[in-house]
Amino acid sequence: MATTTASAASKEDFIALFDTFRADIDDSNDRRERLIKASRDITNLSKKTIFLLHRIVQSDTHPNQDEQGLAKRAAQQGYEKLREIQDLYAKLQPELQGDRFWRYQRQVSPGLQEYIEALSFAHYLDYGSLITFDEVQHTLMDSQGVEYFPLTVSDYLLGLSDLTGELMRFAISGIARRGGRKKASEVCAFVRGCKSDFERMTPYIRELSKKQSVTAQSLEKIEDAAYAIVVRSSEYDLSPEMLDDIVAQSISNYSGDGIRQPPGHRRRADMSDEEDDNI
Repeated sequence: MATTTASAASKEDFIALFDTFRADIDDSNDRRERLIKASRDITNLSKKTIFLLHRIVQSDTHPNQDEQGLAKRAAQQGYEKLREIQDLYAKLQPELQGDRFWRYQRQVSPGLQEYIEALSFAHYLDYGSLITFDEVQHTLMDSQGVEYFPLTVSDYLLGLSDLTGELMRFAISGIARRGGRKKASEVCAFVRGCKSDFERMTPYIRELSKKQSVTAQSLEKIEDAAYAIVVRSSEYDLSPEMLDDIVAQSISNYSGDGIRQPPGHRRRADMSDEEDDNI
């Protein structure tokens, strides 16, 4: 009788133990699904921010309007849009406490890289420079300076690498504007410097080498456009202002294929495919 009682108690203990395992697994799966959904929302908001920045800097302006002032205005509106993403990350803080961030990093990274791309683009328009690691991490803190989660070097560099594609669009789409030739040359030099600096990190960051090849394509597009403008400009003995007008008239006749993203550029438009790889 005692043996039977002990056996029944042991069975109940095993059932209770596996019930605990089941609850932990269900909790993990639910958290993972919440993070994937949040990452999709962050990606969509980041894309909207990037489109907003392009739309403002490409808007028609008065001939006497300061281009730098327009870029700063675009950046400020971009920062306001990015606060929505920062609020989402604040809500995710309890989900990523302790070692949970490292457990679910693959679900967080896609949206985080897209956020860094949008943030770095706004920062470039505002300051004309590359946003630093500490500045990105500072945007992922609460008012007391507590990090929502640790920013990894890999996510930081991969997000910055995506920035070069947006700078290519920015340079080529604005080359027809007054002063656009000079701006395209500045962006070209900036992207060339980014590619050179990132090259040293390719042995240590997974996927960075693939992004570097896309950066090279973006750089080549900017260089081709700038070179073509310089060659054509040398055929005319005109003032820079008149050359800008000629370039604007010529560019306006194009279909716009020159400012599309290069094939293979990782824009993460299809998040589901990427997340399937992370499952």
